[in-house]
Amino acid sequence: MSTVQECLNQKPKRIISVSSTDSVFKALELMKSNRVRAILVMDEERLVGIVSQGDCAIRAYLRGLNINSTPVTDIMTKEPLTVKPTDSMDHCMAIISSRGIRHIPVLDQNQVIGIVSVGDVVKETMSQLSQNASFLETFIKGHSGYPLSLDHLSIVEPTTYKLTSPIQS
Repeated sequence: MSTVQECLNQKPKRIISVSSTDSVFKALELMKSNRVRAILVMDEERLVGIVSQGDCAIRAYLRGLNINSTPVTDIMTKEPLTVKPTDSMDHCMAIISSRGIRHIPVLDQNQVIGIVSVGDVVKETMSQLSQNASFLETFIKGHSGYPLSLDHLSIVEPTTYKLTSPIQS
């Protein structure tokens, strides 16, 4: 799988954030205007947390807190897990699936350079499956008219394949 940096290179270069003292309302406004589901919480260019729409709904709205006066620090996830640009997207997938989170900030030398979402991981997985399918199709049909031998095939990562249409004889 590709690296976090390769993923970030395919996304707009923007960091959407609020400070820990900003209101929950401001965080929601930023999420709405930028069409994102989570934003970083940064104080003086230092990552201190992350806040999602779910945090706003469950930790503020459902508790009856006033979103105009409640600071983000009261509902954010403090000290979120982070990844490095050199980490693999497989590593992100492992974090997302084992921890049940949807967004992971990316830090390079303690500087925020982006965020990886569960959607990014799904896109990467779909891309890998497509490449695997193309490889298998070429393998089955043979390259340049010559059948390929299993002698040169090695499985790097175990993958499950499912037949999606009946075999025609």
